[in-house]
Amino acid sequence: MSRTLVLVGTRKGCFVLESDASRRDWTLRGPYCEGWPVYHAIFDAGTGSIYAAAASEWHGSAVWRSRDLGETWELSSEGISYPDDDGRKVSKVSTLMAADDRVLVGVEAPGIFQSADGGETWSLLTTLSGQPGSEAWDDPKTQPPGHLGISNLVPDPDDPAHFWAVVQGIGAYETTDGGSTWTPRNRGLRRDWPSDWEEVGFCVHKLVRSPSDGQRLYQQNHVGMHRSDDGGQSWQEITEGLPSDFGFAAAVHPHDRDTFYVVPLDPGHGRVMPEGKATVWRTKDGGSSWEPLRRGLPQEGAHLGVLRQGMAVDSLDSAGLYVGTSTGQVFASVDEGDTWAQVADYLPGISSVEVAVVDS
Repeated sequence: MSRTLVLVGTRKGCFVLESDASRRDWTLRGPYCEGWPVYHAIFDAGTGSIYAAAASEWHGSAVWRSRDLGETWELSSEGISYPDDDGRKVSKVSTLMAADDRVLVGVEAPGIFQSADGGETWSLLTTLSGQPGSEAWDDPKTQPPGHLGISNLVPDPDDPAHFWAVVQGIGAYETTDGGSTWTPRNRGLRRDWPSDWEEVGFCVHKLVRSPSDGQRLYQQNHVGMHRSDDGGQSWQEITEGLPSDFGFAAAVHPHDRDTFYVVPLDPGHGRVMPEGKATVWRTKDGGSSWEPLRRGLPQEGAHLGVLRQGMAVDSLDSAGLYVGTSTGQVFASVDEGDTWAQVADYLPGISSVEVAVVDS
């Protein structure tokens, strides 16, 4: 018998929503991580551990770990720092990825740290130094404005040395040798601002890879939704038919490479769902057409935002979809987005939602 766990990272700790395989009735546990702001929480199927990337205004940046599905937690920060003579500081741990026998964490200022001992200790893997434009983020005096860091890590389940990293406001990069070397993967993306480099200077918000076809990637960008059919070497825009070209969250169906979900937002300062109607949009044909999914979602006065890690999909036969809002609601669909139910409310603002199906 399996259990479905939805890991919810919030401004005031990590929560765990739990159900059986039917995903009809949910129980909520938490908050965990002593109320630290949690920006991303993941389940590592290899070790059965939960990791939570947390950054506190008072305590600094660290990774919390639970080996018993959230019942107890340990704090680890040893090694998550730049050398004293580097000039840069780790101001935030943003995103996590489990790959084979190691765990990676992306941080601000841009860098990736790794742990090969289950989160006990950490060491610097890469800063992507030497890439076009990296001189700006390597020098604290010339760093671009905003939260410049590693905001997204995307694994290749078949090859732990192969993965993608998104440098916030700069673009997506691919490595095939475990992080030793990197190649920009932004050709064909749209941007509405100048840049000194052809393949650098793009604001990739969320990058996802199809579990059923490793060559199919999607992304939600600052200016449009895009699809790649060649592992990110080239991109084409698929925004037409959506109410906005802006948003953060994105998810791809676990069994169908052509089914992709996004949450478009007002691109202005509000950054909420248009017209106060909570809506997830779905394409079943790789972005040629889009349909709004609203059944069961609030349609009046729902000025909700969803952040870049705020949507996830499970791997069950009838895929479940989960969305967490910046105002503390979690919505779930057990029929691939056709209908929705609210499964949690009154949580602190939600930064991330991830889902795992585990054996009881």
